[in-house]
Amino acid sequence: MLARSPVFNQSGPTEFVFRVFTTVPEFQALLFILFLLLYLMILGGNTAIVWVVCTHTSLRTPMYFFLSNLSFVEISYTTVVVPLMLSNIVGARKPIPLAGCGAQMFFFLTLGGADCFLLAVMAYDRYVAICHPLHYTFIMTQKLCIQMVVCAVGLALFLSLQLTSLIFTLPFCGHLQEINHFLCDVPPVLRLACADIRVHQAVLYVVSILVLTVPFILISASYVFITSAILRIRCAEGRRRAFSTCSSHLTVVLLQYGFCALVYLRPQSSSSVDEDRQFALVYTFVTPLLNPLIYTLRNKDVKGALKKAITPQFEFLLILCS
Repeated sequence: MLARSPVFNQSGPTEFVFRVFTTVPEFQALLFILFLLLYLMILGGNTAIVWVVCTHTSLRTPMYFFLSNLSFVEISYTTVVVPLMLSNIVGARKPIPLAGCGAQMFFFLTLGGADCFLLAVMAYDRYVAICHPLHYTFIMTQKLCIQMVVCAVGLALFLSLQLTSLIFTLPFCGHLQEINHFLCDVPPVLRLACADIRVHQAVLYVVSILVLTVPFILISASYVFITSAILRIRCAEGRRRAFSTCSSHLTVVLLQYGFCALVYLRPQSSSSVDEDRQFALVYTFVTPLLNPLIYTLRNKDVKGALKKAITPQFEFLLILCS
């Protein structure tokens, strides 16, 4: 199967441009402001979580350790995508060289994969906390927590390196080609290759199963045991608190895995190109934004720590202004 694409120029090294969302200047300005505000909210919310977990000893538990790492990963992978995306919304489209496209794809896949693996690690943490509460501190040691985070990032790094290297061994005919996306993601770049991509698509499916399907199965199994354990709790308040803690994590899981699966696990076709870009907006903006909102608004410990950290700053400002 040969994938074809629009070719703008037949000479020089291969470069890519991203397809614009709209050519209407007024809409471009509105999109720029919207995406910039969302990006700043993602940076602010997730940075606040990392900061409050690192500075408050009451939050130095495995659950918050994993949450702060998840926030750091989401800050990083949105930063890999959004600044370049914003620069292309307003003004002339800026070409990205082949090496630059490969670098963006590698870091996006690495950080996105690490995000998925960390969600699975967090599910295991909740499983141990609820199903084996008496052994929790003996199982979830600091050493094990660090090892699990390192393994999550290391496995994502390995898989993304293999996939990115394989894709960029493909020939891309012509000098300047248009990617129907706002980032160098795997499916739209594969469509630009002027070679047989069936093997590459098969590898993409295998990697997607390892990154999405396997962790999701593990998360689902964890929640089967968690739900069973919660239903055995006699105290209604205890059941409510346990469900509240887990529902925050489950909301993020369903959004992240659901939309990623729609992009990477369904058969690629010309009719799904624009949909892929819309789905990608969800896991680029929505889930990184929901992460701090869900975990702070529904978590008394984090809200309390943030309040303690912010209140002295306001008092200091009031003293200065008076």
